[in-house]
Amino acid sequence: MALPTSLDRRQFLQASLLAGGGLLLTVRLSDAASPSTGESVLNAYVRIDATSQVTLVMPKVEMGQGIYTALAMLVAEELHVSLDQITAQAAPPNPAIYGVQGDQSTGSSTSIKDCWLPLRTAGATARVLLTQAAARTWHVPAADCHAKNGYIEHRNSNRRLSYGALAATAATLAIPRHVPLKNTKDFQLIGTSPRRLEGPSKTDGSACFGIDVRIPQMRYAMVALSPVEGGSVARLDKKAAQAIPGVRHIIEEPDVVAVVADHTYAAIQGLSALQIEWHSGPHGHVQQATLVAELEVAVQQKGGLARRIGNPAASMHAAAQVVEATYHQPFLAHATMEPMNCTVHWQNDRCEIWVGTQAPDRVIDKLAPLGLKPEQITLHNHLIGGGFGRRLDVDTIVLAARIARHVSTPLQVIWSRSEDIQHDRYRPYYVDHLKAGLDADGHPISWMHTIAGGSAYFPWDGKPLKNGIDDDAVEASANPAYQFQALSVRYVRHDPIGVPISWWRGVGPTRSVFVVESFIDELATAAGQDPIQYRRPLCKDERLRAVLDLVADKSHWTSPLPAGRGRGVSIQAAFGSYLAQVVEVTLKSDGTIQIDRVVCAMDCGQQVNPDGIRAQLEGGVIFGLTAVLMGEVTVANGRIEQSNFNDYPVLRFADVPHIDTYLIASAESPSGVGEAGTACIAAAVCNAVFAATGKRVRTLPVNRHLAS
Repeated sequence: MALPTSLDRRQFLQASLLAGGGLLLTVRLSDAASPSTGESVLNAYVRIDATSQVTLVMPKVEMGQGIYTALAMLVAEELHVSLDQITAQAAPPNPAIYGVQGDQSTGSSTSIKDCWLPLRTAGATARVLLTQAAARTWHVPAADCHAKNGYIEHRNSNRRLSYGALAATAATLAIPRHVPLKNTKDFQLIGTSPRRLEGPSKTDGSACFGIDVRIPQMRYAMVALSPVEGGSVARLDKKAAQAIPGVRHIIEEPDVVAVVADHTYAAIQGLSALQIEWHSGPHGHVQQATLVAELEVAVQQKGGLARRIGNPAASMHAAAQVVEATYHQPFLAHATMEPMNCTVHWQNDRCEIWVGTQAPDRVIDKLAPLGLKPEQITLHNHLIGGGFGRRLDVDTIVLAARIARHVSTPLQVIWSRSEDIQHDRYRPYYVDHLKAGLDADGHPISWMHTIAGGSAYFPWDGKPLKNGIDDDAVEASANPAYQFQALSVRYVRHDPIGVPISWWRGVGPTRSVFVVESFIDELATAAGQDPIQYRRPLCKDERLRAVLDLVADKSHWTSPLPAGRGRGVSIQAAFGSYLAQVVEVTLKSDGTIQIDRVVCAMDCGQQVNPDGIRAQLEGGVIFGLTAVLMGEVTVANGRIEQSNFNDYPVLRFADVPHIDTYLIASAESPSGVGEAGTACIAAAVCNAVFAATGKRVRTLPVNRHLAS
């Protein structure tokens, strides 16, 4: 059935003429009301100009996940235009206009879920207004007119008018209160896999990422930050750097030194020539072993109760068998493909910024301590060459602005790879303790889980955690993929001293699914049952069982493998989607493993762009494999020990396994995909390692602990 959507002034604030005589619509993505006017918060502008070009001011950020294309498909489907007629435009920072519930950030795999109905409604409303405009022009009933390929056609007379010709009239009409959305069976674009909007420009090199920005008279800066969080410059010898041709300025702030030059090579050479001595500050004593030991103590504490079902303690006493395990997950860096960068032109009364950020509204807030008011800031958001959560934080942008205050010309500030890895906002280190009681048949009758680790949520909003619980840290643990009759999940917040922490791709599910799915595999082994058959009756719904059955079939789960090879499974219900993965591994002669094959089965509801879904799953798998096999950040004397891809490696092309992806058709509303592949893969790998070697890997990364 088509979805009738009721529209009123709270949903569509305006339909007005553009400067060129076109149609402008604003569509609400949030139910939040403005405290000053009582009007709903509006965003996602859809514009049609006199040339019939449709511009979608994107409420989400394009960082390689293909969201510009997928969101444009929603509008194009209901507006009856081809994707080629849509132009994507980055939104300026204004959460009251472009935010979802007052938040303009892109993350947690929510973009399609947030925009599914609002953007379709925007397209449908524009279509209805254009149809009415044509009917008024021809003096015929609107029911006799229909939209097709960017035109309104009159069935009886074969007349037609382009959207551009009708846009000015359409902008004068009253907003319809009810607009029908297309029936899913009538979709012509949604469910297909068109060429990505930004694909050609990325292919021919014309795409403009933040690091590609070029402003007249622009100079370049490379930075050196205190190697210890909270440290400061003790002594600085500038002479050798100042002698480098092209070096213009040496800028010193308490925690950072920047070399400003005519080009990046001169800035790099100048930075290398600097003689800097640093005060370590209060965190120069911090050691990795101490941080881990503190978490091992913390996980034994009671912590805050995130969820409880039944009486797990009493059920544990009645168990025929008790299984316990402790898991460790290391600090992780983001290592984005595009180096961290920001271009700033600081002038007396205003500041103009060119950058790729996942949170443009957050930039404005965080620049206030520098004396900048929102109206003094202009931000141009660009394509992002990999976010992974790193570009949710805006510390690098604030630092660039601090440096740019000292020069009169536009300044592009760039972080080297080593500065980036050693001054990241890291995925927290976590220690998890799980304990389960099994009945005589091996079924879990009690499940107790305690999580100890830093809070990524607190640095984000600065507000105290409600009941002491970081919702991100317990996600997919407090609401696991399984139905347990007795369960308790607790969280102990223990932030690492001297190590800044934040979000990482896959957010909470990445850390939780690893431990839950590893431990459920241990329970299957204790019960003497096949891991997939053990999971089936515990799955919380049929959609989860369906992806589990599909992955078992497509991976040939029951077929035998030679000695030294093994298969492992992992499932998750996260980001609103259902995913199952099977991994095949081979034990190598050096004691490490090779990933041979990954099979994914997903139900993410209505598929907007199937190829985009597959690409996101495959990319998420590869990103996750890098972490589970090799990813680890460690601390010595307050300093991050890793500095580049030689000691913080990423998966090479030669090591990428064959990945098969199967999607289940669904009429449910679409849900999250981008981070799902990353979140699920670690447990599947570790369970495959056990199948191949008989060894349980409970501390990541896998290869270091297998080889040791």
